[in-house]
Amino acid sequence: MCASMIGIIYSKGGALTPNQELGLKVATPVGTFVGQLLFGWLADVVGRKKMYGVELMLIIVATFGQALAGHGPGANIFGVIICWRFIMGVGIGGDYPLSAIITSEFATTKYRGRMMNAVFAMQGFGNLAAAITALCVTRGFKSVILKYSDHHHVDYMWRIIIGLGILPACIALYYRLTIPETPRYTMDIERDLNQAEQDADFVKTGKFEKIEDQPVERIEMPKASRRDFLRHYAKWSNFKVLFGCAYSWFALDIAFYGLGLNSSIILTAIGFGSSHATDPNQKVYDNLFNTAVGNIIISVAGLVPGYWASFIFIDSWGRKPIQIMGFVLLTIIFVIMGFGYNAILGSSKGAFVFLYCMANFFQNFGPNTTTFIIPGEVFPTRYRSTSHGISAASGKLGAIVAQVGFARLKDIGGKNAWINHILEIFALFMLTGLFATFLVPETKGRTLEELNGEEDIEDDYAARHEKAINDSGSSDKGARVDVSQHAA
Repeated sequence: MCASMIGIIYSKGGALTPNQELGLKVATPVGTFVGQLLFGWLADVVGRKKMYGVELMLIIVATFGQALAGHGPGANIFGVIICWRFIMGVGIGGDYPLSAIITSEFATTKYRGRMMNAVFAMQGFGNLAAAITALCVTRGFKSVILKYSDHHHVDYMWRIIIGLGILPACIALYYRLTIPETPRYTMDIERDLNQAEQDADFVKTGKFEKIEDQPVERIEMPKASRRDFLRHYAKWSNFKVLFGCAYSWFALDIAFYGLGLNSSIILTAIGFGSSHATDPNQKVYDNLFNTAVGNIIISVAGLVPGYWASFIFIDSWGRKPIQIMGFVLLTIIFVIMGFGYNAILGSSKGAFVFLYCMANFFQNFGPNTTTFIIPGEVFPTRYRSTSHGISAASGKLGAIVAQVGFARLKDIGGKNAWINHILEIFALFMLTGLFATFLVPETKGRTLEELNGEEDIEDDYAARHEKAINDSGSSDKGARVDVSQHAA
């Protein structure tokens, strides 16, 4: 919606050109792709805690930069905004592996799915809050939009909508900077068993204590290295899991972002909420208002309920059944929407909106949630964040492909004339995502160590640790006997 507002102010004819629209929409996914790979790797190298918050700082700074972006002879506003959106995307990308891994490594096995689901589901409320904000701002500026034909007040509107996004981010920043390192990273990577116990106690008590003077008790675990990484994923049993996570996320995001980033275009194409006003000012207001209302409907009817339906069933049904169900139903829905596009619109636009909402619902009560959760569980600690980043980056590659493809294909044969065929392509990718799901294991009710083969290593360490304590106790007892006999 903000892209439409920018087009009203800065584009000739009051609408973005295809290249301008593509640049604004694809910049963030490209940045996200980079951020997922970069922060995923850094979180395994320097630690989850040290990186958590850095990505949010990037988001805050870049969002503030967008809201203040200017236009002049030496700087085109589209180039400035695209630059800031790329930087914001890097921060958003970093949030994917970090939020998933930190939640996964702190959570108990019984409720791990729900905890990760709850973290991810917050973006549904974020989408809804953004749509409500846009509606309130549009309603607040109604009088000046209708009064001035140059629509210069729209320039204030999109800046306010984007700028307000900084507020919740600033609140979250404090908590991110004060969270301790995850116990599994401390134990498996830093190999500090004492500190890992203290980090685990933080979850129970809420009090964090950094051990400074106690002797460090080291645990023996495989060390991360490039050679070890290649050796680990050279095994088909490990590579198929990474490929299954990565491709299912790629296939899902083809449709998820193809719909999400173009909801206003699709709503306009089907004529939902279109303005029939003859006054140009009234038409601008009606289009902005109706787009905001349409986004709220999509969020309330599909996005938010889908996330929380997953929350209810994720730890009882399991991740894999939900993902399979989602891909199957999405394939069916997109087949109906694509092949029946003209027939549905000819009879009822409301029916098409209903199917559109159902697609959003089963994306979130389906693979959009599970593709975030599963990669946070199935990989070893030393490569968990890197592997999650690779999986997430594959998804974002799908988003980039979808956005570029949507922009280039939708107007073949006329304005928005090819949308039905794009929906048919979405159906094909949903089907391939279904097949990729069979490569990943079910993670419900299984510990992280059991899932990634570290359980045997830790059991071996525990046995040797207990034996060392027993041997030490026997030695002390023998020493005391010798001393007492000597004294006698």
